[in-house]
Amino acid sequence: MINEALVNVIKHARATSATVSLRRHDHALRIEVTDDGVGGADRTRGTGLAGLADRVAAAGGTFELESTPGSGTRLRAELPYD
Repeated sequence: MINEALVNVIKHARATSATVSLRRHDHALRIEVTDDGVGGADRTRGTGLAGLADRVAAAGGTFELESTPGSGTRLRAELPYD
């Protein structure tokens, strides 16, 4: 997930920086990738973000995308673990 998110930053965001954070939250691993790019990412356009969301869901996790045009992008996934 992290690799694909960072590839999207490089290919599409025109960002000057990106941040990756990992932390445990209850019985899940929370992964967050943020950038300061152009924003406007939409998982209904193309297959990259939709495929990423599908893979997270298949693992029993949740996927969130926030990407306001002009304000960068934040991807968050929570993946369960025991």
